[in-house]
Amino acid sequence: MAEAFVGTWNLKESDKFDEYMKELGVGFATRKVGVMTKPTTIISVDGDMVTLKTQSTFKNTELTFKLGEEFDETTADDRKVKSFVSIDNGKMVHVQKWDDKETTLVREVKDKVLTLTLTMGDVVCTRSYEKAE
Repeated sequence: MAEAFVGTWNLKESDKFDEYMKELGVGFATRKVGVMTKPTTIISVDGDMVTLKTQSTFKNTELTFKLGEEFDETTADDRKVKSFVSIDNGKMVHVQKWDDKETTLVREVKDKVLTLTLTMGDVVCTRSYEKAE
């Protein structure tokens, strides 16, 4: 199921990422660096485990999880969250919960483009990644 997401993905376009980070409570300086950063996301699958690596000049993160099972995650902006990732209608849906707050990260692949839709409250951010050959 997660095989469609496997590969190396380079950020090409980002819309409303600053607004999204602000809604999360990320500080001004970190948001400015975050907006400038063009991360690469590497997704791999080994059995029922999914590894999601994000690499950039600012910060690298790595997350390994089992689809359909809740796990603890420390986000790139150092939030301690409870996360749950599932595949729903061909989309990888990642829900993060902390301090009575919730954000959703939805990944979808179409025509060698991975679209990441980040939603927090009324703020919706879209980031497009191109598959590296």
